[in-house]
Amino acid sequence: MAKKIYVVDLTDEERASLDKLIRGGTTSARKLRRAHTLLLADEGKTDREIAAALHTSPSTVHRTRRRFVEGGLDRALNEDPRPGARRKLDEKGEAVLETLARSEPPAGRQRWTLQLLADRLVEMKVVEEISSETVRKVLKKNGFSLG
Repeated sequence: MAKKIYVVDLTDEERASLDKLIRGGTTSARKLRRAHTLLLADEGKTDREIAAALHTSPSTVHRTRRRFVEGGLDRALNEDPRPGARRKLDEKGEAVLETLARSEPPAGRQRWTLQLLADRLVEMKVVEEISSETVRKVLKKNGFSLG
């Protein structure tokens, strides 16, 4: 079966927007490549010609064309959110962690360690499991230091 061809036909406003994006300040390399792809596609270049000019693959060019035709300029330039893993600690869990970190350390200890905090969160059934690295990242994100 032949691959569907998506024709990119930019308006003057879209072309100006892409030119401004390319000549502007800091923009991600992926977004710039997509902008160049759309401009070259608007000039009538083939996927292979665009791919060769931009050092990318024809399938990436095809995907950018498709996203433009199906969803417009914004959809073509920007990435969809990536799902990623679910957060280990919600806001309530983070609050418990901070309260725990500010409390007196366990008997026989001078201070809390990341592993002790992780173990205590599991003991308290705040989470089923959590690594000391996750505890470190959450504390750092919230500006908390164990030092």
